[in-house]
Amino acid sequence: MNALELKNVSKSFSGFRLDNVSITLPSGCIMGLIGENGAGKSTTIKLILDMLHKDSGTITILGRDNEKDISLTKEDVGVVMDEVGIPECLTAKQVGKIMKHTFRNWDDAEYARLLQKLSLPDNKQFKDFSRGMKMKLGIAVAMSHGAKLLLLDEPTSGLDPVVRDEVVEMFYDFTRDESHSILISSHIVSDLERLCDYVAFLHKGKLLLCEEKDELLSEYGIIHCTVEQLSELGKVKYKKETPYGAEVIVSRRDAPDGFQLSPISIEELFVFMVKEAR
Repeated sequence: MNALELKNVSKSFSGFRLDNVSITLPSGCIMGLIGENGAGKSTTIKLILDMLHKDSGTITILGRDNEKDISLTKEDVGVVMDEVGIPECLTAKQVGKIMKHTFRNWDDAEYARLLQKLSLPDNKQFKDFSRGMKMKLGIAVAMSHGAKLLLLDEPTSGLDPVVRDEVVEMFYDFTRDESHSILISSHIVSDLERLCDYVAFLHKGKLLLCEEKDELLSEYGIIHCTVEQLSELGKVKYKKETPYGAEVIVSRRDAPDGFQLSPISIEELFVFMVKEAR
């Protein structure tokens, strides 16, 4: 069973359209939803959660339609949005007491462990938390009620590099259980590159690709050459010309002899694809 399936999902607003998006996230895997600000990442997550109603298409979460059995879905999905919606007057300790009566599988011991691991104070009010602390508390809540799927919207935003690394390790640990999966959106591509099994590129509401990360990295390479040499390269996937030369992405099977083929990063591939789409 797949953790998440979106098939031909569309949603129109004034001045923006999420257009015919199809994504499949297998169980036990982490998918990175990559895109610039305004690409449609948050809209996609809100559609999955039925916070917005889609115009067309289907969405299933853990084999269930996302508009049905919503109480069951709530138990099985941990959510961290870009803005963590916790009342400003509450402390982390009070949040735990409230969540105990919200989720059937709330785990006090796991919540306490995560608060300690993330260096979050028990009795400080949420309004006095930094943005990074707020995000960490949201993550602790999402991971303390036995969720099988985490939906995370920019969860590493506002975290310093050391804490970001700790949080990424927590996500790794979560998916060691093959029934656990994560969809994580970010514009910090380097975080997603080392974390994810699958990547989906969104640009202006359109899905540019959704593929297994290792297959993408093994399929493509980058060639640095002069502008004059471009004509020798034959079949080119994406190219970027500068006054100092050219950078070209090619399929490894189409790479011509006589040129050095360098590995490509997910970030480089995304930047090339977005520039091509423009």
